[in-house]
Amino acid sequence: MTDDGSKVVFICGSALRGQPDHGNLQSATFLREAKTAANYRIHSVKAGWHPGIYAVGSGGVSILGELYQLTAEQYDYLVSTEPPNMYPAEIVLEDGGSAIAMLYPQALIEEHGWPDISEYGGWAAYKAAEG
Repeated sequence: MTDDGSKVVFICGSALRGQPDHGNLQSATFLREAKTAANYRIHSVKAGWHPGIYAVGSGGVSILGELYQLTAEQYDYLVSTEPPNMYPAEIVLEDGGSAIAMLYPQALIEEHGWPDISEYGGWAAYKAAEG
């Protein structure tokens, strides 16, 4: 969180530029493209409805996404539009910085056997390959 109450948020799913839920960011300020540290896995949840990312102790990859600065109001709205079971948490970026991202419980991914799409490096690349 910054001094003015805004938050830097890492977006890596359907709210990316060019994806169907980008409008959920309202007029948030795009900062830059970014990658997570290689500490995460990404899965396609519910037949490609949204990504599910979670931290791992080993075997992780860097996930490509975008950083945005959101006001407190924009952040609250974004969180309210997220799919069930998503939760905000701090993630580590490739450059050593941090941001808030919406994570998904690893246990639920494993319970449902949703496919690991980590080899694509990000949601947009996966969706493009999916056709």
